[in-house]
Amino acid sequence: MDTQENKIIEIPTGESQEDFKVRKQIIWQFYQDWKKKNPSQKRYNLDLKDYINIKFVSIDETSHQAAKSYLSTLAVLQLDSILTMAKKYRTVKAKPNDKNQKQFNKLLWMRYDLPGVGEVKLMVGIVRRTKDKVQYCITVIQT
Repeated sequence: MDTQENKIIEIPTGESQEDFKVRKQIIWQFYQDWKKKNPSQKRYNLDLKDYINIKFVSIDETSHQAAKSYLSTLAVLQLDSILTMAKKYRTVKAKPNDKNQKQFNKLLWMRYDLPGVGEVKLMVGIVRRTKDKVQYCITVIQT
């Protein structure tokens, strides 16, 4: 994949622990670069008619979950499209005993059909006090 700096990034396709670690690092670095280019750290979602924010929990949860598969890693690299175009299909209660979900009162499950990758699931948390929408996780739905 070409980055702005014209470096080629090779994403491992295997299932080894080393492949997982490399994919996790690629995702983590992608978010760091994205945040530098997007100081507001949010994108407007057309379906929700509201902004979806990127926070530490977004990077932490997504880097761990998406790194488990090559396709999910590819999907994360299309962050802007997913945040903008995903459509809500379900609302669930946040897990109160999950440390990453405790700040949310509910989660929105959203879908986006990413060409060449497949159906992407975007989870968006609704912050308990502020009602802000925060990207929680991005993964490809394995069929």
